Amino acid sequence: MGIDFFEKNGIHNVVTNDSLRVQLDWFKEFLPSLCNSSSSCKNVLGRSLFVVGEIGGNDYNYPFFERKSVQEIRTYLPEVITTITLAIKKLIDLGAVTLVVPGNLPIGCSAKYLTLYRSGNEKEYDQSGCLKWLNKFAEYHNEQLQNALHQLKELHPHTNIIYADYYYNAMRFYHVPDQFGFTGSPLEICCGGGGPYNFNMSVECGERGVSACDDPSQYVGWDGVHLTEAAYKWIAQGLLEGTHATLDISIPSLLQKM
Repeated sequence: MGIDFFEKNGIHNVVTNDSLRVQLDWFKEFLPSLCNSSSSCKNVLGRSLFVVGEIGGNDYNYPFFERKSVQEIRTYLPEVITTITLAIKKLIDLGAVTLVVPGNLPIGCSAKYLTLYRSGNEKEYDQSGCLKWLNKFAEYHNEQLQNALHQLKELHPHTNIIYADYYYNAMRFYHVPDQFGFTGSPLEICCGGGGPYNFNMSVECGERGVSACDDPSQYVGWDGVHLTEAAYKWIAQGLLEGTHATLDISIPSLLQKM
Protein backbone atom coordinates (compact mmCIF):
# COMPACT_ATOMS: atom_id res chain seq x y z
CA MET A 1 0.00 0.00 0.00
CA GLY A 2 1.06 3.62 -0.45
CA ILE A 3 2.37 5.97 2.23
CA ASP A 4 -1.01 7.73 2.31
CA PHE A 5 -2.67 4.48 3.38
CA PHE A 6 -0.29 4.04 6.32
CA GLU A 7 -0.50 7.68 7.39
CA LYS A 8 -4.29 7.52 7.30
CA ASN A 9 -4.12 4.61 9.73
CA GLY A 10 -1.58 6.25 12.04
CA ILE A 11 1.40 4.12 10.96
CA HIS A 12 4.56 6.19 10.63
CA ASN A 13 7.66 3.95 10.67
CA VAL A 14 7.36 3.03 7.00
CA VAL A 15 10.48 2.29 4.97
CA THR A 16 8.85 1.12 1.73
CA ASN A 17 7.89 4.18 -0.32
CA ASP A 18 6.91 2.57 -3.63
CA SER A 19 3.54 0.86 -3.62
CA LEU A 20 2.43 -1.90 -5.99
CA ARG A 21 0.64 0.71 -8.09
CA VAL A 22 3.87 2.69 -8.48
CA GLN A 23 5.81 -0.44 -9.41
CA LEU A 24 3.20 -1.33 -12.01
CA ASP A 25 3.61 2.16 -13.52
CA TRP A 26 7.36 1.53 -13.69
CA PHE A 27 6.68 -1.69 -15.56
CA LYS A 28 4.48 0.13 -18.09
CA GLU A 29 7.25 2.71 -18.62
CA PHE A 30 9.72 -0.15 -19.18
CA LEU A 31 7.53 -1.97 -21.71
CA PRO A 32 8.59 0.06 -24.79
CA SER A 33 12.11 -1.32 -24.37
CA LEU A 34 10.68 -4.82 -24.87
CA CYS A 35 8.09 -4.21 -27.60
CA ASN A 36 6.90 -1.37 -29.79
CA SER A 37 3.19 -2.03 -30.33
CA SER A 38 0.18 -3.38 -28.49
CA SER A 39 0.15 -6.60 -30.50
CA SER A 40 3.89 -7.24 -30.11
CA CYS A 41 3.66 -6.53 -26.38
CA LYS A 42 0.83 -9.02 -26.00
CA ASN A 43 2.96 -11.57 -27.81
CA VAL A 44 5.98 -10.95 -25.56
CA LEU A 45 3.96 -10.86 -22.33
CA GLY A 46 1.94 -13.90 -23.36
CA ARG A 47 5.17 -15.93 -23.44
CA SER A 48 6.41 -14.55 -20.12
CA LEU A 49 6.05 -15.80 -16.56
CA PHE A 50 4.90 -13.18 -14.05
CA VAL A 51 5.54 -13.57 -10.33
CA VAL A 52 3.15 -11.21 -8.55
CA GLY A 53 4.35 -11.13 -5.00
CA GLU A 54 4.67 -12.00 -2.31
CA ILE A 55 2.46 -8.95 -1.66
CA GLY A 56 1.01 -7.89 1.68
CA GLY A 57 3.92 -8.70 3.96
CA ASN A 58 4.96 -5.12 4.65
CA ASP A 59 1.34 -3.94 4.68
CA TYR A 60 0.91 -6.06 7.79
CA ASN A 61 4.46 -5.88 9.17
CA TYR A 62 4.40 -2.13 9.77
CA PRO A 63 1.19 -2.06 11.83
CA PHE A 64 2.07 -5.29 13.68
CA PHE A 65 5.49 -3.88 14.60
CA GLU A 66 3.72 -0.80 16.00
CA ARG A 67 1.56 -3.24 17.98
CA LYS A 68 -1.71 -2.40 16.30
CA SER A 69 -4.42 -4.88 17.26
CA VAL A 70 -5.03 -7.88 15.02
CA GLN A 71 -8.68 -6.81 14.82
CA GLU A 72 -7.66 -3.47 13.33
CA ILE A 73 -5.14 -5.00 10.93
CA ARG A 74 -7.78 -7.42 9.65
CA THR A 75 -9.71 -4.37 8.42
CA TYR A 76 -6.78 -3.54 6.11
CA LEU A 77 -6.94 -6.95 4.45
CA PRO A 78 -9.74 -6.29 1.90
CA GLU A 79 -7.85 -3.31 0.49
CA VAL A 80 -4.64 -5.35 0.25
CA ILE A 81 -6.43 -8.16 -1.60
CA THR A 82 -8.18 -5.68 -3.90
CA THR A 83 -4.88 -3.99 -4.75
CA ILE A 84 -3.30 -7.35 -5.66
CA THR A 85 -6.34 -8.28 -7.75
CA LEU A 86 -6.34 -4.99 -9.66
CA ALA A 87 -2.62 -5.35 -10.42
CA ILE A 88 -3.22 -8.84 -11.85
CA LYS A 89 -6.11 -7.55 -13.96
CA LYS A 90 -3.92 -4.79 -15.38
CA LEU A 91 -1.17 -7.29 -16.25
CA ILE A 92 -3.72 -9.53 -17.97
CA ASP A 93 -5.03 -6.54 -19.94
CA LEU A 94 -1.47 -5.85 -21.08
CA GLY A 95 -1.15 -9.44 -22.33
CA ALA A 96 -0.02 -11.56 -19.38
CA VAL A 97 -1.27 -15.15 -19.58
CA THR A 98 0.68 -17.00 -16.89
CA LEU A 99 0.96 -15.53 -13.40
CA VAL A 100 2.30 -17.00 -10.17
CA VAL A 101 0.78 -15.33 -7.12
CA PRO A 102 2.40 -16.25 -3.77
CA GLY A 103 0.62 -16.20 -0.45
CA ASN A 104 2.11 -14.90 2.78
CA LEU A 105 4.63 -16.74 4.94
CA PRO A 106 3.88 -17.99 8.49
CA ILE A 107 4.71 -14.79 10.38
CA GLY A 108 4.08 -16.51 13.70
CA CYS A 109 7.34 -18.40 13.19
CA SER A 110 9.44 -15.28 12.47
CA ALA A 111 11.97 -14.31 15.13
CA LYS A 112 11.00 -10.63 15.14
CA TYR A 113 7.35 -11.44 15.73
CA LEU A 114 8.22 -14.10 18.31
CA THR A 115 10.36 -11.58 20.19
CA LEU A 116 7.90 -8.69 19.96
CA TYR A 117 4.91 -10.77 20.99
CA ARG A 118 6.64 -13.16 23.37
CA SER A 119 4.15 -14.72 25.74
CA GLY A 120 4.27 -16.73 28.95
CA ASN A 121 1.12 -18.57 27.89
CA GLU A 122 2.19 -21.88 26.34
CA LYS A 123 -1.25 -22.31 24.76
CA GLU A 124 -0.46 -19.45 22.35
CA TYR A 125 2.27 -21.56 20.71
CA ASP A 126 2.04 -24.59 18.43
CA GLN A 127 4.20 -27.71 18.73
CA SER A 128 7.01 -26.00 16.78
CA GLY A 129 7.05 -22.91 19.01
CA CYS A 130 5.29 -20.60 16.52
CA LEU A 131 2.61 -18.16 17.67
CA LYS A 132 -0.71 -19.63 16.55
CA TRP A 133 -2.71 -16.40 16.44
CA LEU A 134 -0.23 -14.72 14.09
CA ASN A 135 -0.16 -17.73 11.80
CA LYS A 136 -3.95 -17.77 11.74
CA PHE A 137 -3.83 -14.20 10.45
CA ALA A 138 -1.47 -15.24 7.64
CA GLU A 139 -3.77 -18.17 6.85
CA TYR A 140 -6.75 -15.82 6.67
CA HIS A 141 -4.93 -13.56 4.20
CA ASN A 142 -4.04 -16.58 2.08
CA GLU A 143 -7.63 -17.86 2.10
CA GLN A 144 -8.96 -14.50 0.95
CA LEU A 145 -6.27 -14.25 -1.73
CA GLN A 146 -7.13 -17.71 -3.09
CA ASN A 147 -10.82 -16.77 -3.22
CA ALA A 148 -9.93 -13.66 -5.24
CA LEU A 149 -7.71 -15.68 -7.59
CA HIS A 150 -10.51 -18.18 -8.16
CA GLN A 151 -12.81 -15.34 -9.21
CA LEU A 152 -10.12 -13.98 -11.54
CA LYS A 153 -9.76 -17.40 -13.18
CA GLU A 154 -13.50 -17.46 -13.87
CA LEU A 155 -13.34 -13.99 -15.43
CA HIS A 156 -10.21 -14.83 -17.46
CA PRO A 157 -10.42 -18.54 -18.39
CA HIS A 158 -7.61 -18.19 -20.96
CA THR A 159 -5.08 -17.37 -18.23
CA ASN A 160 -3.03 -19.63 -15.96
CA ILE A 161 -3.23 -18.05 -12.51
CA ILE A 162 -1.11 -20.15 -10.14
CA TYR A 163 -1.31 -19.81 -6.37
CA ALA A 164 2.11 -20.36 -4.78
CA ASP A 165 1.69 -21.71 -1.26
CA TYR A 166 4.57 -20.13 0.61
CA TYR A 167 2.87 -20.76 3.96
CA TYR A 168 2.70 -24.57 4.09
CA ASN A 169 5.84 -24.79 1.99
CA ALA A 170 7.74 -22.97 4.76
CA MET A 171 5.94 -24.68 7.66
CA ARG A 172 7.80 -27.88 6.76
CA PHE A 173 11.02 -26.25 7.98
CA TYR A 174 9.59 -25.69 11.46
CA HIS A 175 7.97 -29.12 11.76
CA VAL A 176 10.86 -31.28 10.46
CA PRO A 177 13.90 -28.98 10.04
CA ASP A 178 16.43 -31.82 9.96
CA GLN A 179 14.91 -33.17 6.73
CA PHE A 180 16.03 -29.96 5.02
CA GLY A 181 19.48 -29.73 6.57
CA PHE A 182 18.58 -27.12 9.19
CA THR A 183 20.36 -27.82 12.49
CA GLY A 184 19.45 -26.51 15.90
CA SER A 185 16.28 -24.53 16.51
CA PRO A 186 14.57 -23.49 13.25
CA LEU A 187 13.24 -20.41 15.06
CA GLU A 188 16.71 -18.95 15.75
CA ILE A 189 18.10 -16.65 13.06
CA CYS A 190 21.54 -16.49 11.48
CA CYS A 191 22.12 -12.72 11.65
CA GLY A 192 21.03 -11.23 14.95
CA GLY A 193 21.97 -9.56 18.20
CA GLY A 194 21.20 -12.20 20.81
CA GLY A 195 18.12 -13.20 22.75
CA PRO A 196 16.02 -16.38 22.74
CA TYR A 197 15.75 -16.35 18.94
CA ASN A 198 19.02 -14.46 18.37
CA PHE A 199 16.90 -11.40 17.59
CA ASN A 200 17.36 -8.13 19.45
CA MET A 201 14.84 -5.33 18.86
CA SER A 202 17.53 -2.76 19.72
CA VAL A 203 20.33 -4.11 17.51
CA GLU A 204 19.20 -5.80 14.31
CA CYS A 205 21.02 -7.48 11.42
CA GLY A 206 23.09 -5.01 9.40
CA GLU A 207 23.80 -2.72 12.34
CA ARG A 208 27.20 -2.28 13.98
CA GLY A 209 28.08 -5.06 16.38
CA VAL A 210 25.83 -7.66 14.77
CA SER A 211 27.46 -10.61 13.04
CA ALA A 212 26.10 -13.44 10.94
CA CYS A 213 26.51 -17.15 11.60
CA ASP A 214 29.27 -19.13 9.90
CA ASP A 215 26.91 -21.28 7.79
CA PRO A 216 23.57 -19.65 6.87
CA SER A 217 22.49 -22.81 5.04
CA GLN A 218 21.88 -24.45 8.42
CA TYR A 219 19.33 -21.80 9.40
CA VAL A 220 15.75 -21.15 8.30
CA GLY A 221 15.69 -17.47 9.22
CA TRP A 222 18.19 -14.84 8.17
CA ASP A 223 17.39 -11.58 10.00
CA GLY A 224 14.16 -12.13 11.90
CA VAL A 225 11.82 -11.34 9.00
CA HIS A 226 13.42 -12.78 5.86
CA LEU A 227 14.43 -16.40 5.31
CA THR A 228 17.87 -17.62 4.30
CA GLU A 229 18.84 -18.47 0.73
CA ALA A 230 18.73 -22.15 1.68
CA ALA A 231 15.12 -21.87 2.87
CA TYR A 232 14.07 -20.00 -0.27
CA LYS A 233 15.73 -22.70 -2.36
CA TRP A 234 13.51 -25.34 -0.77
CA ILE A 235 10.44 -23.13 -1.29
CA ALA A 236 11.30 -22.72 -4.96
CA GLN A 237 11.79 -26.47 -5.31
CA GLY A 238 8.40 -27.14 -3.72
CA LEU A 239 6.75 -24.83 -6.24
CA LEU A 240 8.57 -26.22 -9.26
CA GLU A 241 7.66 -29.76 -8.28
CA GLY A 242 4.04 -28.69 -7.99
CA THR A 243 3.64 -29.93 -4.42
CA HIS A 244 3.04 -26.44 -3.03
CA ALA A 245 1.33 -24.71 -5.92
CA THR A 246 -2.23 -24.75 -7.18
CA LEU A 247 -1.75 -25.05 -10.92
CA ASP A 248 -3.68 -25.26 -14.16
CA ILE A 249 -0.49 -26.64 -15.72
CA SER A 250 2.81 -27.65 -14.15
CA ILE A 251 5.47 -24.97 -13.86
CA PRO A 252 8.29 -27.15 -15.28
CA SER A 253 6.31 -27.89 -18.45
CA LEU A 254 5.50 -24.20 -18.76
CA LEU A 255 9.14 -23.18 -18.46
CA GLN A 256 10.11 -25.64 -21.18
CA LYS A 257 7.82 -23.80 -23.60
CA MET A 258 9.39 -20.40 -22.95
